Amino acid sequence: MNGSARLLVIAGAGVLLLAGVGAGVLLTPPERVTVPVLDAPNRPPVVQNVASVRRASELSDAFISIAETVTPAVVRIQAERTVPHPRTGWLPRGLHDFFGGLEQSDSMPLEIPEVGGGTGFIVSSDGYILTNNHVIEGATRIVVSLPDRRMFEAAVVGRDPTTDLAVIRIDARGLPAVFLGDSDEARVGEWVVAIGNPGFDDASTLDFTVTSGIISAKGRPLNIIGVGSETSSDGFRYAIEDFIQTDAVINPGNSGGPLVNLRGAVIGVNTAIATSTGYNQGYGFAIPSNLARRVMTDLIEKGQVERALLGVSIVDVSPEDAEVYGLPSIAGVLVEDFAGDSPARRAGLQRGDVIVEINGQPALRVGQLQRLVAGHAPGERVRLGIIRYGEKREVTVELMRAPVVAAPTPSEPRRTSQPMLGLEIADLDAELARQLGYPRAGGVVITDVAPASPADRKRIGIGHRVVSIDRTPVESAAQARRLLRAARTGQVVSLLLQYPDERTYIANVRVP
Repeated sequence: MNGSARLLVIAGAGVLLLAGVGAGVLLTPPERVTVPVLDAPNRPPVVQNVASVRRASELSDAFISIAETVTPAVVRIQAERTVPHPRTGWLPRGLHDFFGGLEQSDSMPLEIPEVGGGTGFIVSSDGYILTNNHVIEGATRIVVSLPDRRMFEAAVVGRDPTTDLAVIRIDARGLPAVFLGDSDEARVGEWVVAIGNPGFDDASTLDFTVTSGIISAKGRPLNIIGVGSETSSDGFRYAIEDFIQTDAVINPGNSGGPLVNLRGAVIGVNTAIATSTGYNQGYGFAIPSNLARRVMTDLIEKGQVERALLGVSIVDVSPEDAEVYGLPSIAGVLVEDFAGDSPARRAGLQRGDVIVEINGQPALRVGQLQRLVAGHAPGERVRLGIIRYGEKREVTVELMRAPVVAAPTPSEPRRTSQPMLGLEIADLDAELARQLGYPRAGGVVITDVAPASPADRKRIGIGHRVVSIDRTPVESAAQARRLLRAARTGQVVSLLLQYPDERTYIANVRVP
């Protein structure tokens, strides 16, 4: 039983217990019942410290305001990827014998879509959406759902695997958009809110969930960017990991959602969790908004990120490094080597130098230095504060352009189109009717529903009878195929379907 089911069972048990208590009261003789309703107005308040309650109420109001303001700009993203069709095993147990040869139908696609996804948030009223690269990587089709239940197909504007960020766009105007705040101003211990969609399919009722917590730490490196990615591992030499850590509840499906401060500004893009169970254990991580803004701007304006580099090989300093290089504290970034045409070396940087500042801002860790450099464009000049064996110095470096890390284009599937909404159908003959439990033969029965197809997403089941299509009664499989194949892209097809016990239901399915 999953967590949601357990929660519902416990709540139900509580209701039953209360009902039992109520029954006991009704059986008590009337003269013994005391109903102190008239005395209630004279009772002292439960909480005596009104000022404390007021402060707590103000904090609660802040959370409410954030939820009401930001949630309309949060979206659910479904990303379809193609996988080989399981040519066998697609029928429920017990149906193989009488559906037999239909498993090898030539009309079945060689590849089928697999649906995954996550969360994103709208950054402009004309439909630009920021999310994680891993949410949409390899997708052949992206569908965005808004909180008002409208759905749009999205196009990829650009992706940056080295920061795990991506921008997509939907064809809509007048949309609510978030405000990107300054993540450098975020402080450990301040309240934050995470908004996202923790789950898909059966868990879609949890969409647009709001959770709260605090910033637990800043500058966390996780060494996760590029794990399982389609991008060449060489590209991840330039990966930037400088995460904000939070204990706001984040679960699978929250990836790409906003991390918001109490002023309603987005200060991070929720990206990862550290867990031994696959679900939240209090360790969530978000990409800082300042880095996200820089990447997003490049992707929208240029379609790719133009990354600036110092041209150095660096590591965090250790206690031993601090002693050897005469550092006042165990903080900074040690220069170990240089790229072939390093502008830092040309500017006078040497092996063993420790970088502690860039343009007056502290650079205490590798991730922090990388993020600060990434905030500049190639060709810009930056001032590096360094310590060389105990002596403070300043070096000005003109940043070089990093090689562009190409985000691979998804391979073209061989046959990904899904005619007839992903349905396979056959005439309902006497033998099929008997096996499926229909009282009589006649009409058309569904023999397969392609995984992740439009029909599958509407929960249309194998073995159900097709009564009518767009209010046209269906008499044969050939007729049903003609009606389904005539449906145009974007059209909603209305299916009247029937269970073996003759109960019916309606499925209105949009043609992709």
